[in-house]
Amino acid sequence: MADDTTPAKVSIEGGIAEVMLDYPPVNAFNSDGWNSLAETFFSLGRDERVNVVLLAAEGRGFCAGVDVKELAKDSSLITKVNKGCYDTFAAIHDCEVPVIAAAHSFVLGGGIGLVGSADIIVASDDATFGLPEIDRGALGAASHLLRMFPIQKVRKMLLTGEPISAAEAYRLGALESVVSRDELLPTARAIAESIASKSPKAVRLAKESLNGIELLDVKRSYRFEQGFTLELYTSPDSQEARDAFVDKRDAKFDAGKKE
Repeated sequence: MADDTTPAKVSIEGGIAEVMLDYPPVNAFNSDGWNSLAETFFSLGRDERVNVVLLAAEGRGFCAGVDVKELAKDSSLITKVNKGCYDTFAAIHDCEVPVIAAAHSFVLGGGIGLVGSADIIVASDDATFGLPEIDRGALGAASHLLRMFPIQKVRKMLLTGEPISAAEAYRLGALESVVSRDELLPTARAIAESIASKSPKAVRLAKESLNGIELLDVKRSYRFEQGFTLELYTSPDSQEARDAFVDKRDAKFDAGKKE
């Protein structure tokens, strides 16, 4: 596994950079980890050896988002976590070369930010996608979900916290393909190899042009979301939600009470 501040292993070969998330047990990163990931993608985008990046994960699932236990202990870290998430998702979206995400099992919270910022997503048939933030005292990453799914589906997922399957995500057009777990990396690598064989100049210009014509300003809308996350984190409801998650119990809120 990687360490607390470097939650991913990186290798570069044949124009392909592989970023392998490896932070047991569930790839839920603390504030230092998120900031480290941002630096990783910024660096790879500027590396002339790299023509495409493949983002995948070791372990039980792709990514469970942020380390809720860290925030339950010290809610003031929310600003550092917010910055780390914002910078990471922006680094993937703005990466000078295409980023392919290969997702398995759970893709939750910040995991949605990772895949939703990528250029192409491949998933295993056991993958699920969800934003459970509303049950963790937080908000966020709906901007990145909007790059994947229709707006009404995004609203339902954010408001209920309920995930959807890889099959449903494919039906809605978010995924390039859904394959068995054994075929996940080979499938993603085949796409990466195809891109890596192209002109490096053309690939970088194509990525820049695609970002330029995209209708959704994902960074601006995500920054807007983060303001509401910070506001929520100042409320007792948010602390109760985090405590309940850590204690493995149901949260208890004062229904109808306004702060």
